Amino acid sequence: METKRRILVTGGCGFIGANFIRLLLAQKSDWRVINLDKLTYAGNLQNLEGVTESEQYRFVKADICDADVMEALFVEEQIDFVVHFAAESHVDRSISGPAAFIQTNIVGTFTLLEAARKSWLSGSWRGNDPRFLHVSTDEVFGSLGDTGMFTETTPFDPRSPYSASKASSDHLVNAYFHTYDLPILITNCSNNYGPYQFPEKLIPLVFHNSMTGKELPIYGDGKYVRDWLYVKDHCEAIVEVLVKGKIGQSYNIGGNNEKQNLEVVTLICDILDKKTGLPASGAPRRELITFVKDRLGHDRRYAIDASFIKEQLGWEPKVTFEEGIEKTVDWYLANQDWVGSVIDGTYQKYYEKMYG
Repeated sequence: METKRRILVTGGCGFIGANFIRLLLAQKSDWRVINLDKLTYAGNLQNLEGVTESEQYRFVKADICDADVMEALFVEEQIDFVVHFAAESHVDRSISGPAAFIQTNIVGTFTLLEAARKSWLSGSWRGNDPRFLHVSTDEVFGSLGDTGMFTETTPFDPRSPYSASKASSDHLVNAYFHTYDLPILITNCSNNYGPYQFPEKLIPLVFHNSMTGKELPIYGDGKYVRDWLYVKDHCEAIVEVLVKGKIGQSYNIGGNNEKQNLEVVTLICDILDKKTGLPASGAPRRELITFVKDRLGHDRRYAIDASFIKEQLGWEPKVTFEEGIEKTVDWYLANQDWVGSVIDGTYQKYYEKMYG
C-alpha cells in the first residue's frame, strides 16, 4: 500500500499522544506513524500495548532537544506531518521544578521547529505539503472571572511556569510561520480526561485514591472551574485541524463541559459507590474529600469558546461529561493492573521488555 503521509508524533507514549496514535492507526491505514518519546515519568509504552512495529508504525526513543537526532529523523523518514504533544505538563511540578519545563517545552519546541525548517524549506524537499501542528493549552490565556470565554484572539496571560513555557512555545511556533513561512498550526485545548491518563491528574488520582481508601485532596474551596474534554474528541479534532486547518491559524478545542473541581470529584465518588459498592468503612466515598491549602497562582476558571473550529472545520465534541466520565471510570475499573503498574513504577520496565 502506498504511504500517503509520514507523520511524526512527539510524546506519543503520553496520555493524549497514545490515544491519538491509536486513533490514527485505526483510521489512517495509509499513513506511516513515527512515535517519538523520551519515556520520562509520564511516557508509558504500556499505553500502546498491542501496537507493534510495522510498515505503518515505528517507535523511536529520543529527546526532542537532541538536534542531531531530530534532523536525522526528518531526513530518514521524510517526515511531512508533525503533531507535537511532547511537553512537561503538570502545573504542580512546574512550581516545584520549573527548569525541566523551560528545557522541554521551549528548547524542545525550538529544536523541532529548526529540524522542520531545515528539512521542508530546503531546496531538496520533494515530499508532500508539510504541516507542523503544535498542541498547546488554554492555560496560556490566564484566568477568567465568572463570565466570558477564551477565544483564538484572547491575549496570553500565563500564571504558572508551565503555562508560561507553553505560551513561549506558542509564540515560537507563530514566529516561525511569520518569519520563515513554516507551515504551522496551533491548537489550544481545555482539560482532557479519559483512558491512560497519568495518575497525578485530578480524575485518575481521584479514582485511585477512592479505590484504595485514601484522602481525596481538593485545593482551596473546590470551586475552581475547568472545561472538560474527552480525549477521543480532542484527538478527532486534531486530525481535522491537521488535514483541513488553515496554515498559520490557531484553533481552540473545548468540550463545552464547565465543571467545578468539587463537582467532578463527587461525581466520580458517586459512580464508584454505585458500580463497586461502598468501601469497607461503609461510608460513601465523598467522605474521603479533604480540602487542602490552595496551589500557588491557581487560576480560578478556564472556559473555551470552540465556535471557531465548528464554523471553520465542522468539528464539535460528541461526548458529554456525564458520558465521558462513565466511560473513563469503566476503563480504569477494567484496567486496574495498568493503574497499579503506574503507581508502583513497574511500567518503566516495559520498554526493556519490548526493546531490550
